[in-house]
Amino acid sequence: MSNHLKFFIDGRWVEPAIPVALDVINPATEEPFTQIALGSSEDVDRAVAAAKSAFPAFSLWSKQERLTLLRHILSEYKARYEEIARAVSREMGAPIAFARDSQAAAGKAHLIATIEALEDFVFTERRGTTMVLREPIGVCALITPWNWPLNQIVCKVAPAIAAGCTMVLKPSEIAPVSGIIFAEIMEAAGTPAGVFNLVNGTGPDVGQVMAGHPDVDMVSFTGSTRAGVIVAKTAADTVKRVAQELGGKSANIILPDADLEHAVSEGVVSCFGNSGQSCDAPTRMLVPADRHDEAMAAARRAAERMQVGDPQASDTDLGPVVSEQQYEKIQCFIEAGIKEGATLVTGGPGRPEGLNRGYYVRPTVFGNVSNDMTIAREEIFGPVLSILPYRDEEQAIAIANDTLYGLAAYVQSGDLEHARNVAARLRAGSVYINYPDWDTRAPFGGYKQSGNGREYADWGIHDFLEIKGIVGYGG
Repeated sequence: MSNHLKFFIDGRWVEPAIPVALDVINPATEEPFTQIALGSSEDVDRAVAAAKSAFPAFSLWSKQERLTLLRHILSEYKARYEEIARAVSREMGAPIAFARDSQAAAGKAHLIATIEALEDFVFTERRGTTMVLREPIGVCALITPWNWPLNQIVCKVAPAIAAGCTMVLKPSEIAPVSGIIFAEIMEAAGTPAGVFNLVNGTGPDVGQVMAGHPDVDMVSFTGSTRAGVIVAKTAADTVKRVAQELGGKSANIILPDADLEHAVSEGVVSCFGNSGQSCDAPTRMLVPADRHDEAMAAARRAAERMQVGDPQASDTDLGPVVSEQQYEKIQCFIEAGIKEGATLVTGGPGRPEGLNRGYYVRPTVFGNVSNDMTIAREEIFGPVLSILPYRDEEQAIAIANDTLYGLAAYVQSGDLEHARNVAARLRAGSVYINYPDWDTRAPFGGYKQSGNGREYADWGIHDFLEIKGIVGYGG
């Protein structure tokens, strides 16, 4: 609690320039459980100045010194692991088991992957008489979302450290407590003053100020496409690099040679994980038209097995969505699906039976969805699945690619070579075949309006580096 109303700037916990507090709401109870300070342009100026001052020395640290720091951060992260999981469960409603096994685990996994990538990373390369250097880009503004707080914080902070950059982090003000704990981890790990700074606040009052700040060299942003456009436009005046991981409306093509019952059931689980609040969730399920009714029945069975309830209960599969605003938005999408003529297979408007408090959404499946319907076009960010029938493989691929987004896509098939051929034709930054295990070493990022740049492991390190060619280096 002692640091919730403070910011971490230049190696110290400091009071905000203008004291403004915001309640942090537990979405399971709809009640505040703590407060955080909201920052202003003065706080951003202080944090950026600290990062700028620290950059010349930190940018010269050797790879081994940066590895040592990352290992200390990992050690401190492990020591606070349970506290992180409980904070995430409380601030965004994640079931406690999911908060431990997925949310907190993601941060640890990215630290490990970044350390391993840095061990083998090559920063200098001879090309004839030219020496090519990969150097830290400078002061970085890191703006992260509420849906996977530690995943996104660590897969920005860790590669920035690995590259030799200094930074200012703005976590989401909706789910900020885990970010404050992470700042305490950075302090405990011995991060030099000014290398890592944290300022909480809103997008307009802090995020946009960071994006437009003349002393910031790069912005790494994860969030909605709408907000990403604002960040990019704000950053354009100072011609800084902008890396973005934005929205998604991912297709899940179930090919005729797949085990339909298994593919549909796993697709429902994957779509509804994290209460549907994942940008790469497979929210459009494409099934052969002649098996559409069978797919709807399988999806209904899978959805109705999902236990919605108290995040602290051990048998809860889905907790609430993060906020009242998000709950109301999802309700509007469900109503739109009904109004536009989709078949409501299960779920629907309102809270699940027996839950009268908390931002709980009924796990909802629509069938007979066409790709021009609102629920097939817009990112819903809740436990809502659309099932779309297709005539043949060519139409399935066309439907999958008919979207403004391109973050992820999924292919299910009993024939791996068949799945590979379809995957190669999908316009998405990541394609997942037959529900594979999560891979922190695979590149993560989007095509089209899902963003640019790539995160995870060495891919993330590259985003924080400038390329310098010293011509004539070899004489």
